Amino acid sequence: MKTYGLIGYPLSHSFSKKYFTEKFQNEGITDHQYELFPIADIKMLPDLLSENPSLCGLNVTIPHKVNVLCYLNEVDEAAEKIGAVNCISIKNFEGETYLKGYNTDAYGFEESLKPLLKPQHTKALVFGDGGAAKAVKYVLEKLNIEYQVVVRTAVPGAILYSEITPEILTSHQLLINTTPLGMSPNIDTFPEIDYSLVGSGHLAYDLVYNPLETAFLAKAAERGAAVENGLEMLYKQAEKAWAIWNK
Repeated sequence: MKTYGLIGYPLSHSFSKKYFTEKFQNEGITDHQYELFPIADIKMLPDLLSENPSLCGLNVTIPHKVNVLCYLNEVDEAAEKIGAVNCISIKNFEGETYLKGYNTDAYGFEESLKPLLKPQHTKALVFGDGGAAKAVKYVLEKLNIEYQVVVRTAVPGAILYSEITPEILTSHQLLINTTPLGMSPNIDTFPEIDYSLVGSGHLAYDLVYNPLETAFLAKAAERGAAVENGLEMLYKQAEKAWAIWNK
């Protein structure tokens, strides 16, 4: 039996478990399973690995995407530049466990974003500066899209929501929410910008996928903007993880 799983805490809902369980069932893969491993402290990882010798791969979610780095033997180039890992391949060589980290957030975001980009999408506003924003900024830099980070509490290199001028909002036609604002059950929350300045040239992208239409996307769509939620990004991430684990 080959085991794959997700580490993080808490793990109340898992897209990955549903996706891979259905994949194994639909494709008749009978010797694979996907499990949830809610570990509050990343120091529990070595014990988890020793107690589950059939583990071949792990997805990593909050709060371990950064603090897992010190437990890895190797990190791929994208994950190293981003400074966060959300996928680990587990190989055993001569009795030794070898862990390599990847960041499929960046791949999933890039692959879902590129088909939506129009010529005017040369500047972006990135709402939030947490772990998810790291992958988003990496992709924007890769695609030569200028960006400005927007936060609620001042941090270096970012501006506050109150500092978004009409000129900034109209010149930055790509709007990306990397925060939990709007995520169930807090569906009435959203990035507090002047939506009257959002127009048909804007693209609003929300990493949240539950609900499929957040208040942020609904408000942008009302103004004629193109909108995209985070669901396709998740599918792309899962496909990439499966490819990593099986190469």
